[in-house]
Amino acid sequence: MSSERYATHLYVVLHPSPALIASQLEPERFARHYLAGSIRHYSGKVVFGEMDPSFRHPYFHIDEYLAEVKEHEDGRPKATKFISVYRILEHLDFSLILNLYLTTPEGAVLKLHPDDGVQTREPGLLRVFAEINPVRMMVITTMNFLEFGDLVTSPTILRSLPAMLYTQLEFDAESFLSDFKNNPVLPSPLPKVHPSKLRDAINELKSTSKKGTKGLLLDSSFDTIPYRMVRHGFMFARHGENRFFRMPPIGEIERDNYKFWKAM
Repeated sequence: MSSERYATHLYVVLHPSPALIASQLEPERFARHYLAGSIRHYSGKVVFGEMDPSFRHPYFHIDEYLAEVKEHEDGRPKATKFISVYRILEHLDFSLILNLYLTTPEGAVLKLHPDDGVQTREPGLLRVFAEINPVRMMVITTMNFLEFGDLVTSPTILRSLPAMLYTQLEFDAESFLSDFKNNPVLPSPLPKVHPSKLRDAINELKSTSKKGTKGLLLDSSFDTIPYRMVRHGFMFARHGENRFFRMPPIGEIERDNYKFWKAM
């Protein structure tokens, strides 16, 4: 569905709050509108994906809303038509997410492409994951990128979720323990996590083989996490299914998207 002048896009906003939105704006203009062009004031990161226009699910009344996406009388494109704001992620077809977009509070936009997957090296290494949608905890775990997503979406676990978007953060547990031992007033390498609590969580996971995951924050506060801390990229997970969007190397971002790189 489109007007004569503008194509209609389907966007799924994943952070700060979930929404499925139809828009006649191209991705970069959509991002900037979300940050500054709307009366709904928001100042922070925005993470959203563009869906293949063929995406349909009976939970969403997509065609009904697309029929209402028309340019304004003065010729301006329709910026947003909200289709749904609830239980978005669990009803998405991950294979139809074309690209993922990261937006800084200043309006810089980075486009991420889907990737075949992430390597799962070094079993047992302690890793830190920031959950983004639909819940937002920060956890430290002995699980790798794929194992973690499979666990938190497992239908056999009462506290599991139908689907999850999360990312792994740059973190070296052994280096942190060594540095903290030598300097107890050292700032935490993880935003909003007290260093002594982080040390205790690491020691607890290292001392027991039964517990592979430990919560660090009830809210990962993704807005306070610099994009430069994202280790591999962003993972959409459903039990037995995932779709990964790789973060480009820092040097590549600096070369190709200097505005975004400056705000990382």
